[in-house]
Amino acid sequence: MSTIEQASEVLRRGGLVLVHDLGAGPEGIKGGIVVGAAARTSDDTVNFLATHAGGLTVVALPPDRAERLGLYLQSHDPRLKQAAPPPGAEQYTVTVEARHGVSTGISAADRATTIQILARPDTRPEDLSTPGHVHPVMADVGGVVFRRGWAEAAVDLMRVAGLDPLATYAQILDVVGELADGDALHAFAAAHGLPELSVADLVAHRMASESFVKQLSQSTLPSRYGPFLMRAFENRLDRRQHMVVSLGELRSPEPLLVRVHSECLTGDVFGSQRCDCGHQLDESERRIAAEGRGAILYLRQEGRGIGLVDKIRAYALQDAGRDTVQANLELGLPIDRRDYGLAAQILHSLGVRRVRLLTNNPLKIAALAEYGVQVVERVPLEVAPNDENREYLRTKKEKLGHLLDQV
Repeated sequence: MSTIEQASEVLRRGGLVLVHDLGAGPEGIKGGIVVGAAARTSDDTVNFLATHAGGLTVVALPPDRAERLGLYLQSHDPRLKQAAPPPGAEQYTVTVEARHGVSTGISAADRATTIQILARPDTRPEDLSTPGHVHPVMADVGGVVFRRGWAEAAVDLMRVAGLDPLATYAQILDVVGELADGDALHAFAAAHGLPELSVADLVAHRMASESFVKQLSQSTLPSRYGPFLMRAFENRLDRRQHMVVSLGELRSPEPLLVRVHSECLTGDVFGSQRCDCGHQLDESERRIAAEGRGAILYLRQEGRGIGLVDKIRAYALQDAGRDTVQANLELGLPIDRRDYGLAAQILHSLGVRRVRLLTNNPLKIAALAEYGVQVVERVPLEVAPNDENREYLRTKKEKLGHLLDQV
């Protein structure tokens, strides 16, 4: 694997980078792409993508650029009143050709010319004709942090490299014409000397270097453990609102006692005994009050991020004998969809870089570290099992790696 900086330097020199999403689970995009800067696309680039990658050669661009060039979506021709594409579908626009400087338009040189004209900041709609042999695709305005797609990954990579946000890419096919995966992608990168990045690398880089949260309001919270301060935050990408409950001075060289708690309506509010969430939240508040300084980040990520309705569906499967992991997988859901980059961004906005983390989950520690929060100490937060949650806790220990001595 290469670093973001190494890949960026290759792109700035006009080279190509392999991006994949291996290990991302059900939420990931399949396979991998070879991507380069559209403005630096040559006939050799187009020929390489066609000959070696094998997938359709496309140009990813942001929505405002597509609008300025008069590129409407293939599935949403306003003249035909067709329906918009379904959520998650690639946003392909009408195909294009350079109006001047090309012959048939299909050769590598002709397509490179069209791509370079697309990438020019002064190009106007009349410089292009349609249909053509180049396939533009619009990336979501929020990039790969908001939508995990190839167009978003390609455009974000250009921005990270300091280049104009238009990218040329093609998906990589294996020897039988299917999407390459796993070892085949690693072998492809090695054979052609390409830097190799994951979509997760891009997400982590953007979460660590950009701010997607803002504080909306704050007020006092007189609780049974004493007077706390509560703050409301909003994630500007999805408009979800989250809460921080804190006590004492947060900005200090000394590490802060912190609980990163994902919403659990059934446990936190209704006292469900089938999980340990409500007990952990209460104990976290009690310990912070006893210490006189600390914070609880209450994140709206119900059911490890799958949402309340799917969580109750998973509960029904657990009633029939599945454990929590089996239930999620049977529903076609990820085992854990929570976003700890969000927690890191909230902590950064509060001036907190070093924490003592109230958790039994070592993966949470690793995730926060990935986003620039140093966990100097893990503070165990174990709750004694009961007859209702003993198997739930056993699954957390045996399948999810939680550190639970009482199970």
